[in-house]
This record gives sequence, structure tokens and C-alpha cells, in this order.
Amino acid sequence: MKLFFKLLSLIVAFSISNSNAQSTLKIGEVNSYKAQPAFLEPYKKGMDLAVEEINSLGGVNGRRLELVIRDDNANPGDAVRAAEELLSREGVEVLAGTFLSNIGLAMADFAKQKKVFFLAGEPLTDKIVWQNGNHYTFRLRASTYMQVAMLVPEAVKLKKKRWALIYPNYEYGQSAVNTFKQLLKAAQPDVEFVTEQAPALGKIEAGAVIQALGDSKPEAIFNVLFGSDLTKFVREGNTRGLFEGKEVVSLLTGEPEYLDALKDETPNGWIVTGYPWSSIDTPAHKAFIIAYEKRFNDYPRQGSVVGYSIIKAIAEGAKKAKSTDAEKMISAFKGLSFESPFGKITFRSEDQQSTMGAFVGKIKNENGRGVMVDYKYMDGARFQPTNEEVKRLRPAD
Repeated sequence: MKLFFKLLSLIVAFSISNSNAQSTLKIGEVNSYKAQPAFLEPYKKGMDLAVEEINSLGGVNGRRLELVIRDDNANPGDAVRAAEELLSREGVEVLAGTFLSNIGLAMADFAKQKKVFFLAGEPLTDKIVWQNGNHYTFRLRASTYMQVAMLVPEAVKLKKKRWALIYPNYEYGQSAVNTFKQLLKAAQPDVEFVTEQAPALGKIEAGAVIQALGDSKPEAIFNVLFGSDLTKFVREGNTRGLFEGKEVVSLLTGEPEYLDALKDETPNGWIVTGYPWSSIDTPAHKAFIIAYEKRFNDYPRQGSVVGYSIIKAIAEGAKKAKSTDAEKMISAFKGLSFESPFGKITFRSEDQQSTMGAFVGKIKNENGRGVMVDYKYMDGARFQPTNEEVKRLRPAD
């Protein structure tokens, strides 16, 4: 009889444990938190806010969301090992995240091998939805191609012939510069690219780079640096007068993550993509600002919007799919629309890229801090290639 009751208690305990597991939807998130804290600390806050909001309303399909996070140490191999551990030990049902483009590509390949749904949040490489695109991978942020395409019309208006190029020497930087050259040359055939400087990510020797750029005597500069590389580049460029009399078009520099670091060294007049958080007055963004500031006693950065939106997208996809089964999630995400702080965003069926846009404007040094001015929101749907072009770029699933 004692054995009977012992077995019965084990069965009950197992049933309760299994029931609790089924009541939680685990999202496995892998990212470069230690290597890129300026972006990813706000990103984590954005995710947390979205999870709290969704759970307060009953979760998704009656299940509470739970984030299980791992750091990838800015290393593709570590990212894949972390993802494997999340699937095998933690029992996550979908994968999300990544910041650096090379890591995003490694995770996309892992998702394909394991046949698991993966939503890439931040990696901007075009390959993740085109040349290396696969059935299991979707991407949230406006891609390198999309953001460069938003900047090129502004570059053309400058009517400058001699351009210098500066970018981090890895997938994202290479992709950005190749797209810029292609699109600018098509719009302005007489343009010349007088030098390219490509320092290793996080290892810029700013003095040598500034000297090489100045020696090439450009009329304008296209910059793709970010993070500490950008700060060192701007500081040395200001000291040596590199930017005087030259136009600068700069990818991502208008994001508060990078303007905050530049502080009173922020140059004036650079044409940038970014996030002018303090002056966007749409109802959706105002609601996001209020909730974010109340929860964290801080203002949002670009990462905050991406983190918040990635959770909202996964929740909406799982709700539509009524499941987290990979094939059902994929079907649900093709054509899926959801509401974000930037308004409605849709995932295209053709390449599984979202229509999230970006703000294009200029940066200004205002009272010792960098802000974006004269900006406008660019709907990402306007800056994507046609279906026919996507078919040529992307392998068949």
C-alpha cells in the first residue's frame, strides 16, 4: 500500500510539473550583451516590458511568456552552442535575438539545421533574408539595404563627386558599403570612391584612418562605424579637422545609443539614420514612452524599440498560429502584421523581412548633447526590392 501511494504521489507531481511547463511559453534569446551593452541593455528592458504587458493580459493562448537568455560572447560558435543548450536543456520553443551580423547568420543556419523558428532582431546583414535566407528565419529590423537605400537620395542631393568610405571590416560593414556604392553609382554615374578604410570591429586606429581619409581629399564621407569605433573616429576627426568643409552621411549614428556616447563631441549636420525618441508624437510611440519611463525611470533607445517589438511580434505570431510548432509559426509569420511603437509592421512572404522603417534626418550638437533634427520616418516597405529581384537574390526554400 505504501508503494502504491508513493507511485501515486510521483504521478501527481509529474502531472503538475508537466502542466506548469505547458502553461509557460519559453522564448530562447541569444545576444552579445557583454560586447554591445549600449544597445542591448535597453533592448533587454524593451523585451521585459513587452513580456510584462502580455502576461498581465493573460499571456498568449493562455500561456505566460518566459524569456530564457544566453550571452554569445560576440562569437558565432558560442552563439550556436548557447542555442543548442536552450533547445535541449531549457526546452525553449522559439529562438530570437542576435546583434552582430556574422552571429545572426550562424544562428539562422542553426535554425535551418534544427528546423526551429528563429526571429532575428538586430543583425542588419542582407544575407540573412537573401543569399543565406532560409525557411526558418525571419528578420525584424530594417536591413542594411533598406537603411542605405533611405540615405542614398539624400547623398545624391549633395552633388558631391569624390566619396571616401569608412566601415567595420565584417559582414555588416562590407554589405553596407557595397550597397551604397551600387545605389549611389546608379543614381549618380560620375561619382568616384577615392578611398576605403575598413578597420577590424572594435579595433580602429583612429589616427591612421583619419590621416588616410584626409589624404584622399574627399568631398564627402560615407561612415558605417558604430559603438566605440564611432566615438574614437569622431573624436580624432574633430581634433584633426577632417569633417570641416565635407559632407558626412552616416548609418545608425542618429541612434541615442551612439549620440549619448558622443555627448558634446557630436558633429553638426551629418545625415543619418536614427531614433529621435524625444520628439516623436504619434499615439503608439507616446504610449510606449509613458510605459517605458514608468517601468524603468529612463528614456528608450533604439534597442528598447527593437526588444519590445521582437516580443510583440513573436506573441502575435504564436497567437495567430495557435501553436509554437515551427511550421505553423512560419505560416503565421508570412504576411503577419503587428503593432509596434513605430506603427504597423508586416513581415513579407517573399523574403521574410519586416517592413519596420527608420528615421532619416541630421544630427545637431544641442547644449552639449547630440539630437536628431529635420527628420522623417521612412516606411520600410518603400525601400525593399521587388518580388522578382528577391527571387534572384534568395535561394528557393
